Amino acid sequence: MSKDDTDLGTMDAGRLTALFKSGDASPLEAARAALERIERFNDSVNAYVYVDRDGAEAAASASARRWGQGQPLSPIDGVPVSLKDLTEVAGMPAREGSATTGTELCEHDAPPARMLREAGAVLLGKTNTPEFGWKAVTDNRVYGATCNPWDTRLTPGGSSGGAAAAAALNMGVLHQGGDSGGSIRIPAGFTGVFGFKPTFGWTPQWPPAKMPTLSHIGPLTRSVPDAARMLNVIGRYDYRDPYATRGQPDDWGVDLECDLRDLRIAYSPDLGYAEVDEQIATRVREAATRLEELGAEIVEIHPGFESPIEIFRRLWFTASLEVWSQCDQKGRQLLDPGLVANAKHAEQWKAIDLFRAYADRTRLTQQLEHFNQDYHLLMTPTVPIQPFEVNHEVPPDSDMHDWEEWAPFSYPFNLSQQPAASVPCGFTDRGLPVGFQLAGGKFDDVRVLRACNAYMQAHPPRFPAVPNPAEYG
Repeated sequence: MSKDDTDLGTMDAGRLTALFKSGDASPLEAARAALERIERFNDSVNAYVYVDRDGAEAAASASARRWGQGQPLSPIDGVPVSLKDLTEVAGMPAREGSATTGTELCEHDAPPARMLREAGAVLLGKTNTPEFGWKAVTDNRVYGATCNPWDTRLTPGGSSGGAAAAAALNMGVLHQGGDSGGSIRIPAGFTGVFGFKPTFGWTPQWPPAKMPTLSHIGPLTRSVPDAARMLNVIGRYDYRDPYATRGQPDDWGVDLECDLRDLRIAYSPDLGYAEVDEQIATRVREAATRLEELGAEIVEIHPGFESPIEIFRRLWFTASLEVWSQCDQKGRQLLDPGLVANAKHAEQWKAIDLFRAYADRTRLTQQLEHFNQDYHLLMTPTVPIQPFEVNHEVPPDSDMHDWEEWAPFSYPFNLSQQPAASVPCGFTDRGLPVGFQLAGGKFDDVRVLRACNAYMQAHPPRFPAVPNPAEYG
């Protein structure tokens, strides 16, 4: 029997709770195993920016008593989880990666934290994010940069980079991220884990995000069943979110064991406008073939829309302008210079420019929803480039100016508010993860999860045993 078969720190939520139920392991042992992994690995990757050891052990002890009495609060009672540092958690700070925020502890739980706490999950701490989640890499002036577990010289992506790095190293089992332009899927792709952005409004958040109609709360995990377990808790209505909607599945994982024989998947290698690294293109094309071998019908076709980068920039940069405008002169000097540059750019626009962006967004959404009448899912690469050096917004040897240029596959589905996932599908010659994206029509989350699970069950991903695993060859 291998060490992974007995090491609580490497187990998923299903295995842990089976052991809790049988009495062969306790939530306190699982929490301590997760905390031990954080202690071992976090100095190398900087995934966690706050760890509540005492609170986690107290919650785990309470969970152990409930399991001992045969009265767990939920199927994830006692499972170690993390929250992104944009999410308020009572008793923990929420710096949001910004020197403009304070160190005071939050008094209230945001919906994901409240729901997880009420389900008995063990809240380990907070994971790193760029300032207010504004970019698709993870570094800030408060906590520094998060590094990619596969090569700590490189970025894990962002803005949920801390959660992705924690998931890759199993520093906790379930990790909450947020996605306004790819912030779950991009780091999932760069670190080789599973990341899922649900249909907008199905996973509530409060206080609202900086650009609330783009933002989706979702899981980063090592498996689709664990993501479904987490969604069964955080994917519930909360009245505090003014954009929250009802209609979530009773069980987000209801179809995970179904095959793919009735699925028609459109495969677009570049959406008709993106440039893709050759090795990434090869891995994703291989994944399309594998999905076909699993029974899905694969049709190579572009959905037909032009790059929506300018639509997204109008909305996203305007959010930066709002942040900048709310700061006094001292606060503005503390902001990330890239965020300030976006704000200054948006300051030049007129009201009609923003109005037209919303109109163009509506047309894009309509086009994608019509496309999904003929195809159940749309498959693309998650990210067209390989991870690059930390502390850079764009690859340092490129002529790009901002992150939106190298993330063309993610933000279209924030604009349309559709569900989308990143699925690990192999590695480049440098040993860096590659992911493919599957997006579905609105409220078709169960079908997206079903296809992702079928692929990952047939082609299990590989995770780093330690940071920089190549050094240990």
